Amino acid sequence: MRKPAASGRCLPRLFWFTVFALIVSGPGCGPAKKVANAKTSNVSPSPTSSPEANANTIGGASIPVDAGGPADTVRVFYTHLRERRFREAVFLTNLRPAVEGLTDTELREFSLDFEKIAGRVPAVIEINGEIISGDLATVTANLPAEDEDKNEIQTIRLRSENGIWVILTVEPAAEARIKKEGKDYFYNLKIETHEEEARVMLERISKAQLAYSLQNGGDYADLAKLVEGGLLPEDAMTSDSTGYNYEIHLSSQNKRYSATATPAAYGKTGRLSFLLLQDDKGISRVTSRDNGGKSLAQ
Repeated sequence: MRKPAASGRCLPRLFWFTVFALIVSGPGCGPAKKVANAKTSNVSPSPTSSPEANANTIGGASIPVDAGGPADTVRVFYTHLRERRFREAVFLTNLRPAVEGLTDTELREFSLDFEKIAGRVPAVIEINGEIISGDLATVTANLPAEDEDKNEIQTIRLRSENGIWVILTVEPAAEARIKKEGKDYFYNLKIETHEEEARVMLERISKAQLAYSLQNGGDYADLAKLVEGGLLPEDAMTSDSTGYNYEIHLSSQNKRYSATATPAAYGKTGRLSFLLLQDDKGISRVTSRDNGGKSLAQ
């Protein structure tokens, strides 16, 4: 999995997939290295755990997974995710301050994205190892990779706080930001993520228009044609997942174009408005500014 940025965010860019990526590939996670004499266990996601119930054999190796221990915390976290207990899942991570202030109504605003996350969690979480060193621990598990059709061994770091193991999903700087912003953190992160995605989508529109014009005598196309031709994703047609409305403006002869990305709900899904505009040489560039939620259409 790719290393996250210093802000605690990483790709894919769609908001709650970003959060999911933080959880499974943040600074506490990554491709596992082989560890000599590491304990291994295959743990099914039952609601409760005990050393006797969760000691299973894989390749001749067997370990107990202690109730409340690091491996059990990872197992319970993914069980909560899969069973749509999202608040309980995040409470097991150092993202907790960003969730504990949210009301149930506010949390439901993110339910669609949470559902997408839950759909990626396998029915059985295969725990491959656990190493405890004082108040720190690492757990290795077979988890979904960036390629949704594959799994890979990931290393998850945890920290003991007052005898409770907490999954470390973000760097210290991001953790400090979360403690400062509280429940506003997720809202701010959502805006930042959507703004980043909007810029990328306009860059994709520029490439799509170039490909289309090469195949159509220099003419450019509207958004629907680019999507229909497979040059853009269907997400460009709706703000449901992107938080932005995209428009392409064509000249009367379809020989020039501009494109805009405007927040679907200013201050909630984004603050910046974006404009993709061709210069005199036909080179497209993206600019942006806070325009109060209004389009930058020229």
